[in-house]
Amino acid sequence: MRTVVVIPTYNERDTIERLINDVLAQDEDIHVLVVDDNSPDGTGEIVDRLSEGMGRVHVLHRPGKMGLGSAYRQGFAAALAMGADFIVEMDADYSHDPATLPRFLEAMEGCDLVIGSRYLNGISVVNWPIRRLMLSYFANWYTRLITGLRIMDCTSGFKCFHRRVIESIDMSTIRSDGYSFQIEMNYRCVEKGFQVKEIPIIFIDRRSGSSKMSKKIVREAVFMVWKLKLGSFFGALFR
Repeated sequence: MRTVVVIPTYNERDTIERLINDVLAQDEDIHVLVVDDNSPDGTGEIVDRLSEGMGRVHVLHRPGKMGLGSAYRQGFAAALAMGADFIVEMDADYSHDPATLPRFLEAMEGCDLVIGSRYLNGISVVNWPIRRLMLSYFANWYTRLITGLRIMDCTSGFKCFHRRVIESIDMSTIRSDGYSFQIEMNYRCVEKGFQVKEIPIIFIDRRSGSSKMSKKIVREAVFMVWKLKLGSFFGALFR
């Protein structure tokens, strides 16, 4: 069964080639799709070179920074067109270990969405400053409290979808980015009755480059959970 790993990039030249090779080494049925936002450091050109020599490497070039959510929306659509049975979200900075991918695929048996969780067995985060860790941990607590989701790591960006999940969701209605995108996708999956499973991962803070986190992303996540909850409530009321 074909797996497509979707990796959004912006200025990731230090890690992207090694990461792609490590991902492909996990299984011969894995393909990589890089969605590059016109990285000034030449990340897109590196992936172009790799794709010329490797049939399992693909790239989407976008005109500039357009947000994580839109990168995944385009990447998901392209992955479906490529015939993907499973679609994986993954960061480009090695905070997500490629060696975990076989565990994801194994866990997909009988599941629709598998989430790599940093908080399933305590806290499994390496090299984060305490402020960032507390922000992430309480963001997940807040999300569970408001939405009722029974997911320990609602904001994880390392996950695997069965294609039927992506096909069932109107992706044009998913307009959020960052934390909010992850929360919204999880909520829509649960809302539609799909089977969700978490597996423990060890998250290691990025080895190079800078974090894409911003105050705007945090604010969006704070309001997104209420939007989801109220939307679900009024939808059920009118039904």
